[in-house]
Amino acid sequence: MTGVGIAAVLVGGLAPLGRSGAFSGIAKAPVDGPVRIGPLGLAGDAQADRRHHGGPEKAVHHYAFDHYASWADTLPAPGPAVLGAPGAFGENLSSTGLTEATICVGDLWRAGTALLQVSQARQPCWKLDHRFGVPGMARRVQASGRTGWYYRVIEPGAVAAGETLRLIDRPCPDWPLARLLRAFYVDRLDRDVLAGIAGLALLSPSWRELAARRLESGTVEAWRPRLDGPGPGAG
Repeated sequence: MTGVGIAAVLVGGLAPLGRSGAFSGIAKAPVDGPVRIGPLGLAGDAQADRRHHGGPEKAVHHYAFDHYASWADTLPAPGPAVLGAPGAFGENLSSTGLTEATICVGDLWRAGTALLQVSQARQPCWKLDHRFGVPGMARRVQASGRTGWYYRVIEPGAVAAGETLRLIDRPCPDWPLARLLRAFYVDRLDRDVLAGIAGLALLSPSWRELAARRLESGTVEAWRPRLDGPGPGAG
């Protein structure tokens, strides 16, 4: 695979999220024409929780439109209402033909005039429950492996819908994101794979540290705060 068409480029400001009372930038809309991409993401885009969203390692979020049909077929109402167009998952880039199974850690992609590098997959959080109006949506996304992924910006530039995302280099072909997602959420204490992840230089530091902590402790971190948010829930 050398190129994938960019179906939509999306940005969004901060707004109240469903009934949660929290402000979020997860609701994004397509933009016509070129959009500037800098070290912290797309011009005009916003993140409310800078601790868990955004920053240099999560500057640009990409979600495969390939997954939308499966979600629409399986989710209870009103979830499918947000699946009518790209942007349901808070993504900045939408495309068809590229998924977690076919994109690798460290991939370098030319998006318009910007150069982006895959830094990690997305870790779903409880805000997806409110975005979709479906309790447990974040847990569904995590279990499915259809999480989306993030890029760091190697070279700033501009990108527009209709342009082609072109693969420039694949330094880690043995590490598709689907392999990491399986290691973190299915085979959670496979020490050989965790050791490989901890030493994967082009992976985001937070994910390398997560693998290292599991190796050191022999336990899996609590997921409840991230997946269920404030209030009671199972970890």
